[in-house]
Amino acid sequence: MSPEPTPEPDEPVTIYVGQDAAGHWLVQDSDHRLEGRFVSRDAAIGYARGECRMHHACLCMATAPLVPCVSFAPLADGERVAA
Repeated sequence: MSPEPTPEPDEPVTIYVGQDAAGHWLVQDSDHRLEGRFVSRDAAIGYARGECRMHHACLCMATAPLVPCVSFAPLADGERVAA
């Protein structure tokens, strides 16, 4: 009987805290599965620290503006949020 293959460990996730070009505080992960917008640097870092503990991730401060995955622009007339 052959042994079960050992899965390769996933790349460690990095969680970034930084601002976008408009000055909003964002938290994003390197896998693009997590994003949050915060009113302050302290709020963003607090959230990111909790996520790092839960996902065993590294926390890094972004050195360049982050690009939001979700637009923060208001909806145009007639545009609706998906149900």
